[in-house]
Amino acid sequence: MIPWVVALCAVLAAAAVIGYDRYRVRRTMDTLDHMLDEAIDGAFTATHFDESRLSAVEAKMQRYLEASGTTKAQLAEQKAHIQELIADVSHQTKTPIANILLYAELLDDKPLPEDCRDCVQALSAQAEKLRFLIASLVKAGRLETGVIAVHPKQDSVAALVQDALREVAPKAAAKGITLSGMPADETACFDRKWTLEALGNLLDNAVKYTPAGGSVTVSVVPYELFCRIDVTDTGIGLTEEESSRVFARFYRAPTAQNAPGVGLGLYLAREIAAANGGYIKVSSHSGAGSTFSLFLPRGERQM
Repeated sequence: MIPWVVALCAVLAAAAVIGYDRYRVRRTMDTLDHMLDEAIDGAFTATHFDESRLSAVEAKMQRYLEASGTTKAQLAEQKAHIQELIADVSHQTKTPIANILLYAELLDDKPLPEDCRDCVQALSAQAEKLRFLIASLVKAGRLETGVIAVHPKQDSVAALVQDALREVAPKAAAKGITLSGMPADETACFDRKWTLEALGNLLDNAVKYTPAGGSVTVSVVPYELFCRIDVTDTGIGLTEEESSRVFARFYRAPTAQNAPGVGLGLYLAREIAAANGGYIKVSSHSGAGSTFSLFLPRGERQM
């Protein structure tokens, strides 16, 4: 056979092998891409493949996505059970707690010895704390499971700040704390009701941990993509370690153990900010006050 013909046949054979190999790789990548798209959309379902045609990588990916889907379903089921349990606890404890508070109030009106009156006041305070804890747990659970939907829309940041300042003003006045808000004509995209609660939690914390005679200031800083609301206080501040943990559920800094609260306010504020498409940061130094910054998106999120 002529040498050049042999060489041509060899080149054609090599090209065929390379082309077939590339086809197999492309087919495998297309299959994996399709599997991942289905998994992201939550629509992945197991399919009976012919193992002689399906690569080992595809088979492993299928098994992994099946296991992930099962785990996701189990987590959703567990979350639903937890939410149901929290709702049941809330419902079952509402009346007993209300009765405890009522009887404590009735006792407080009686001519009691001073030590008994202290006990009645402590009882009332603990019942209020329990009621607040259960209400906060229910809110957190409903936010996490999507029972409560957050509906962000364009709204006035100045109006949001004024409403939040108005709500916390009595507490600030009772402690002799100067409360002020910097005027800002800005808009952002947020759910008015829930974001008011988030900002209110930040302000409540600022007043709670600022000594009498201190100050709490709210200011607004606009950016291209976000609008930042700063809540700055002259309170006890946080250490670096405390700053990294302060948004965790039920976390109480060592210096705040004697202050009222259950450690859910900042956690809820962070969850609400995230549901709006924003986030919260803290800048603080121990003994030198803190600034909690709530970032709200300027425009609606693209779904």
